Amino acid sequence: MRLSPEFVRGQFPAFSEPSLRDWAHFENAGGSFACRYVIWRLHRFYRERNVQPCGDYPASERAGEEMDEARRRLALVLGVEAEEVSFGPSTTQNAFILAAAFRDWLRPGEAVVVTEQDHEANSAPWRRLAQAGVEVREWRIDPETGHLDDDDLADLMDDGKVRLVCFPHCSNVVGEINDARRICAMVRRAGAYSCVDGVSYAPHGLPDIGRIGADIYLFSTYKTYGPHQGIMVIRRSLGMRLPNQAFDFNGDELWKRFTPAGPDHAQIAACAGIVDYIDALYHHHTKAGRDVAGRAVAIAEAMRSRELALMGPLVDYLAGRAREVRLLGPMRARDRAPTFALDLGRPAEPVARRLARHGIMAGAGEFYAPRPLAAMGVPPGQGVLRLSFLHYTLEQDVDRLIAALDAEI
Repeated sequence: MRLSPEFVRGQFPAFSEPSLRDWAHFENAGGSFACRYVIWRLHRFYRERNVQPCGDYPASERAGEEMDEARRRLALVLGVEAEEVSFGPSTTQNAFILAAAFRDWLRPGEAVVVTEQDHEANSAPWRRLAQAGVEVREWRIDPETGHLDDDDLADLMDDGKVRLVCFPHCSNVVGEINDARRICAMVRRAGAYSCVDGVSYAPHGLPDIGRIGADIYLFSTYKTYGPHQGIMVIRRSLGMRLPNQAFDFNGDELWKRFTPAGPDHAQIAACAGIVDYIDALYHHHTKAGRDVAGRAVAIAEAMRSRELALMGPLVDYLAGRAREVRLLGPMRARDRAPTFALDLGRPAEPVARRLARHGIMAGAGEFYAPRPLAAMGVPPGQGVLRLSFLHYTLEQDVDRLIAALDAEI
């Protein structure tokens, strides 16, 4: 399946917005544009359903039904049970809530593994468990490539004390796509649980978490064409063993156990629009019949194919500038997501400002990832220039980016 750029971009109102017309969006790793289905649902909820949900009058009933619809349809796409999907205000907050549950559950002397490759959201909450006597072990990256070696993880788990391994499906600065399925299998064989940060992976095709085998999987819907929510998938076998983090009367329902505060009703309901978008792409591009999960897999493959084609010219350009610009992570497009962090050897923020003069929206800084940057030799305060795109990016956008880079670095 080859995605039609015209149809894809027609699903995003931002591309017809006059104030954005002369800009190319290359900071998608910080947040994607929202698809029209999400915007429609959010607008409808605030207009027609903005009442306490799940009550006995029509507007309240519809509000609750739309929230349930989002959970149910996302679960089908993700290959998990609906009760295993929880919503929270952000992935960072979700991780801190989960870490609080593990803090009460783990015993002193037991261990968790964190990585040097992670965004702080899947690192800092778990590292704080050391304050409760839990041993924190670090899975270090190769300082040259940023790669995580499976053999190093095996060594960290060889004494049987590890209860949880936290790692990224894809790093937000290294860009490498880790084999999450293989790592989760390793962790399971060692008698531990896995917590996968999918924030930088999910925008490039929602994952089949059931196939991956993760016990916990986290990602953010505002980076997957939706509203500002964090998704927590917690498999029932683990979630019901962890201490309840919500009100006592909500403790018997898995999808409420790790949502201590009142959820954002409208944003949760709007998340069903993400699945509407996947379905719209599928039905526009093929007449083949598949179930919801099959449609999601096909669209994820099409997104990946589109992004690989877009990455080619940028990878070739950066290879030709290797003496002046260091690309963190893999040089081969097939090994990475289209999230490129460039070590310029000098502060990156002034360069990002100059790229804006060319109509390039890009980011500069540490991106909540000081550990991998330090491990790879990027000096504190210097930061990297990050260029990230999605399947809705155009070839001419990439050409424009390369021309701007050539002028400014």
